[in-house]
Amino acid sequence: MTPRLILIPLLIALAAANASAAWAQDKGTVDPKPLPPLANPNDPRIGAKELFGRKVLPAAMPTRVLGFYAHGCIAGAEALPINGATWQVMRLSRNRFYAHPDMVALLKRLSEKAHKDVGWPGILVGDMSQPRGGPMFTGHASHQVGLDADIWLTPMPNRTLSRNEREDMSAVMMVRNDRLDVDTKVFTPGHLAVIRDAALEPTVQRIFVNAAIKKALCREAKGDRHWLSKVRPMYGHDYHFHIRIKCPPGSGPECESQPDPAESEGCSAGDLAFWFKDSTLHPKPPKEPPKPKPPMTMAALPAACKAVLAAPDAKQ
Repeated sequence: MTPRLILIPLLIALAAANASAAWAQDKGTVDPKPLPPLANPNDPRIGAKELFGRKVLPAAMPTRVLGFYAHGCIAGAEALPINGATWQVMRLSRNRFYAHPDMVALLKRLSEKAHKDVGWPGILVGDMSQPRGGPMFTGHASHQVGLDADIWLTPMPNRTLSRNEREDMSAVMMVRNDRLDVDTKVFTPGHLAVIRDAALEPTVQRIFVNAAIKKALCREAKGDRHWLSKVRPMYGHDYHFHIRIKCPPGSGPECESQPDPAESEGCSAGDLAFWFKDSTLHPKPPKEPPKPKPPMTMAALPAACKAVLAAPDAKQ
């Protein structure tokens, strides 16, 4: 199945950043419709997501990461094949299975480790980046430069999923209803091992999980625990974990990485206290609805992203 057949996701309302994990479970469609052409694509006020969301293939350019995880793009992105011996890509209608080649290679390695170390048939891969990166219509503030990827916490089944299943099925919720800990009926030592394998990858800078999952990892990890410093609590992420890698070697200053996380495990009561406060778990709605933020325009992205948009499609 080629990306041209998959096309691009349907345009739906922009989800709030802290609701992205829930949105990640929204169903897709086996019959996505292309977005209509823009009346004035050169309008400087137009949201960059309108431009990047209409690109169905990568730019025919050498691979370059331009900008930061939450404001940038990627040239020469590589597609993760939708089927591998130990992985399958989910929600194909979103067309978000592109990344820097280093991320693609990492996901393949991680899938093999999940099979060999844990006994899973493989992993299910969620959102990576769009063909040319950039802001998305829905679900993510980051994932813009091909250095982020979501891995479902549901093991891959021992068969090839149908297109309908990839659009309809949901990952398994790993967190208890009270949000204070993992559900031990579904969260297993295998989940810890897969997250640990990801964190032990030298190029991985951060892994985002729900705070209840971080709490469980802190409690259950044995032996060398230095990898826990990379695993950070974050809103949502109760169905999947989010891998972020560093700027690849040779990227230069045009790729903006985050500072490395603190070396501490992040497992003390003080480290986790914020995440389990009642005001964090059950926030009160604001008295007045917040005003929607204006869309990110091309002016907010690296200037070189204009060339990425203008480049011809890469051959598939």
